[in-house]
Amino acid sequence: MLQTSATPLIALDAVAIDCDASDVDPRRARLGRIGAARIRAGRLTDDSLDDTLPAATDDAALPDMAGVAGRLDGFLGTAVVIGHEVGFDLAVLGREYERAGLARQPPRVLDVRALAEVVRPDLAGFSLDVLAGWLGLAAPPQATPPHASPAAPERARLIAAIFIALVPHLRETGIRTLAEAEQACRGLLEARESGRRTVAEDDAAASRVDAERTFAQLDSYPYRHRVAEVMSQPPLFTAADAPVAAALKEIIDRRISSLFVAPPGAAPEDGPFDAEGVGIVTERDLARALAEHGVAVLAISVSAIMSAPLAAVPADAFVYRAIGRMDRLRVRHLGVVDEIGQVVGALSARDLLRMRARDAVSLGDEIDEAPDVPALAKAWAKIASVAASLLAEGVGARDIAAVISRELGALTRRAAVLAEQTLRARGRGKPPCRYAVLVLGSAGRGESLLAMDQDNAILFAHGAPDGPEDRWFAELGSELADILHAAGVPLCKGGVMAKMPAWRGSLETWRERVRHWITRSKPEDLLSVDIFFDLRCVHGDARMARDLWQEAFDAARGQVGFAKLLAEAGGHAQPALGLFGGFKTESGRVDLKKTGLFAIVTAARCLAIRHHVVERSTPARLAGVRALGVGGERDLDHLAEAQSVLLEAILHQQIEDVHSGRRLGNAVDPGRLDATMRERLKEALRVVGTIDELVRTLMFAAAR
Repeated sequence: MLQTSATPLIALDAVAIDCDASDVDPRRARLGRIGAARIRAGRLTDDSLDDTLPAATDDAALPDMAGVAGRLDGFLGTAVVIGHEVGFDLAVLGREYERAGLARQPPRVLDVRALAEVVRPDLAGFSLDVLAGWLGLAAPPQATPPHASPAAPERARLIAAIFIALVPHLRETGIRTLAEAEQACRGLLEARESGRRTVAEDDAAASRVDAERTFAQLDSYPYRHRVAEVMSQPPLFTAADAPVAAALKEIIDRRISSLFVAPPGAAPEDGPFDAEGVGIVTERDLARALAEHGVAVLAISVSAIMSAPLAAVPADAFVYRAIGRMDRLRVRHLGVVDEIGQVVGALSARDLLRMRARDAVSLGDEIDEAPDVPALAKAWAKIASVAASLLAEGVGARDIAAVISRELGALTRRAAVLAEQTLRARGRGKPPCRYAVLVLGSAGRGESLLAMDQDNAILFAHGAPDGPEDRWFAELGSELADILHAAGVPLCKGGVMAKMPAWRGSLETWRERVRHWITRSKPEDLLSVDIFFDLRCVHGDARMARDLWQEAFDAARGQVGFAKLLAEAGGHAQPALGLFGGFKTESGRVDLKKTGLFAIVTAARCLAIRHHVVERSTPARLAGVRALGVGGERDLDHLAEAQSVLLEAILHQQIEDVHSGRRLGNAVDPGRLDATMRERLKEALRVVGTIDELVRTLMFAAAR
């Protein structure tokens, strides 16, 4: 499987190699023995290679080299090659391939010596035994000279173990992906080798980027449209005790392919119903029942042949998630549920037939079904390639941000499930009461890009601070943070995580916090409070979470002072344009979050709170304020457009940075933009300069 630049190290497919050679100088050395050990999804396997060439001078071993090369190439496949001072091993192999007239495709390479030096430059040395000792691993017997050891296979396994042990240390320094590790190695390796890359290596790097960018040449429709746009509604129900004959007649008369079955004892008109108690009967179920039991089946209750529990997808999910769910479950019909899990529509394969996306539709269900943290990290790593493909297809940055946000929510949900499993395995039991995991900030608003960190909280039904319930959820929050961090979503520098006491609590605790916030008189008392109003439930009791969110907006209604303090707590945008209209850069880049995006989001949120516009996304909030007729209609439209431009510029830069291995952020190099985009960006930043005055005006305006 192709390892992309965004592949997380924790989930890497790689092969560790080590060569025994006749000389320490690769120009004279001949290959004697090669060992290789396979790492799959970040774990050392028993799969290994041990191959030997007879002692040779000149070309005596060439026939044997062809066989060794074939076996080695087959073993390596597309895996990343890992070594210790791996330049020596590759140089020896390269000369043997050249002598034998064999072609060799340069692999992607990581060097554990270089990576260790990045992490711990103060170590007394970087030999295998020193690294093994530092990491608590058993080293193989030493030999002299280092590359004449008779234990290449054992050394290869040790190199693999060292790499796996280095991954958590690398993560703490911000090195998470293959490209970031390559970038970290590059300077050290180039200095240690020839200081230059070959033309073949440059061509190989370029072809890798091209391959990654064509990862998903996908139909973009499923990423532009949501399930609510294509579902059938209202949902059609039959009673659980209705005879099969009645269900069959209704399906024929209405020309539909399925009917939902109401919970036992409920009449179809008693809805809406929670999906948990609903079943479904399809035309295929009816045909199968008739084929197996004949006409006698027409007299029995439809509940006897229905499928339950109902497989469902949220109405606000993107269509690609419904496609992936159907593919995984091998079903042709799904229920559609609202935010609190009630059935609001139906979706069939027929509805989706013309919307088939290819490879990337599996992304959502790969996250949902990940059995462990490495699998979760590997699924999450696809998000950058999907974003790049959608951008190339002309999908707007705002829509791509919504896809990223949905998958970040799914990642958080799956991490919570894995965290629960971990607590049970520790003997901590099940959750002590109903609870909800919330994402805050950009993930809640649907505006996340690729440089996100964790912003989450936990709401539980009852329990005092530091009581038994709170302590259980503190442990869950800590495990949740660790899983997300390992999977590729860094810890929040501001501490907005459910593991922190301030970001978890019972329903009553959260209500008291909201009351407390609204009575504050200083902006510094409200730092990070604003993102609470962006909350979205991704796991657990969605109804309880929705009620709290609405209560918070209700409590803030008419509280002009509170909204004003939130705006002040958000600070002011740093000017991005100089006196003569040029970009003010730092290290060649301008941070578009600090200089623009943050101010737009803050303004929209504060105005929405002030005017009781109960929405999450920035465009919806701006549109809601505009609809009230409080004034500033053109300015509000300009803010929405400016946000779109800033998101587009940041996303383009982040995708380039993923491929180059640069740490992701919100800073953009304006020099790489074409003239049209530079002017659009300048105009967006000029609009940001009007925000303070606009907010002051609209904060005290009344709806017409």
